[in-house]
Amino acid sequence: MDYKHEKLFEEKVFKDPVHRYIHVRDKVIWDVIGTREFQRLRRIRQLGTTYLVFHGAEHSRFQHSLGVYEIVRRIIDDGFSGRTEWNDEERLLTLCAALLHDLGHGPFSHAFEKVFTLDHEKFTQEILTGDTEVNEVLRRVSPDFPEKIADVIGKTYPDKLVVSLISSQIDADRMDYLQRDAYYTGVSYGHFDMERILRVMRPAEEQVVIKFSGMHAVEDYIMSRYQMYWQVYFHPVSRSAEVILMKILHRARHLHTSGYRFQHDPIPFKSFFERTIELEDYISLDESVLLTYFQWWRNEKDEILSDLCDRFLNRRLFQYAEFDPATEYRKIGELESLFKEAGIDPEYYLVTDSSSDLPYDFYRPGEENERVPIYLQTPNGELRELSRSSEIVDAISGKRRTDHKIYFPEDRLAANRDDNPLYDKILRMLKG
Repeated sequence: MDYKHEKLFEEKVFKDPVHRYIHVRDKVIWDVIGTREFQRLRRIRQLGTTYLVFHGAEHSRFQHSLGVYEIVRRIIDDGFSGRTEWNDEERLLTLCAALLHDLGHGPFSHAFEKVFTLDHEKFTQEILTGDTEVNEVLRRVSPDFPEKIADVIGKTYPDKLVVSLISSQIDADRMDYLQRDAYYTGVSYGHFDMERILRVMRPAEEQVVIKFSGMHAVEDYIMSRYQMYWQVYFHPVSRSAEVILMKILHRARHLHTSGYRFQHDPIPFKSFFERTIELEDYISLDESVLLTYFQWWRNEKDEILSDLCDRFLNRRLFQYAEFDPATEYRKIGELESLFKEAGIDPEYYLVTDSSSDLPYDFYRPGEENERVPIYLQTPNGELRELSRSSEIVDAISGKRRTDHKIYFPEDRLAANRDDNPLYDKILRMLKG
């Protein structure tokens, strides 16, 4: 039997708190899971700094990736297989894309990307097509198989139905992370009736559609996503930890480029500081490496780097205040001047941060980041965009919500406010 269709002698299962069991019967899938690059995902947290707010949020990209694979496996094997709209030849490709969609995430994911201007999807594609163990496994299927998976990740694969299962407004990625993140954070917001959604999913020419009778389950899913973003993903305390994390990396890069002699040479970071990143540099870096250096950097002579690392490791986070850039833009300039006068570097200790989310949108020709909408399939086969049938979804369609905060070391200011009236003035401005 050729490798593409080879099955394991006995099905392998992973016990999973969200899906109960994750089933693997394809030899390709089992071999991919065993690669160095996929095992690295065990050392990348799914929710970055959120564990400093929700202490149970220690789950990994490895767990999430298996969950996305399992949802797609169920959709294809239990729902799509044999239907004329679905090409069964795309099965293994879709399963591999689901399993590997997050392969390129770096340590602390989005915060790390922002500091070094990286794109985890591009690194996912590079890992798939580069000189890696994953690539070696995938090429056993066919020489162009890794490139096909990379095209699915990059949303350029010709079969848009395959892409929509991995990346759309109702995809396996979102369905897993909402439930998984809700489970590990202990909140109730992310729960929705996934079983019902899977039962009413149907393959169409270019994307997944939903039977009209499943509209209320989709409404629940969209509202779950809305709540999770504002109650968990954009939690202001988690953002405080992320701000400090980013400032640590900014400071370390500044020190490196200015010739500072570290007590522990930051060898794993040099290519990132100097923008000469090789694929091996990226794959070798995970959260355990960052945290080890943070421990070492606590003892550096540079007071800013030392203090920021101690804050992150021991959860001495920045306080925050509401901030409206439209009406308070002058306030930042005034505060920066006061911070400098007080001997506190505003570059590292006065930080504005914004979080924004668009819970659902429909196709708007010509707009940036056009979104393919969710379609309901009526009994007569007609496709109807979701918000035209759902008043709940219509109420939030196209409405972007943005939250602005300003972060600062209240503990440092408060400890010295009696001795220095400038500190008291700063605190009153921040909290006023």
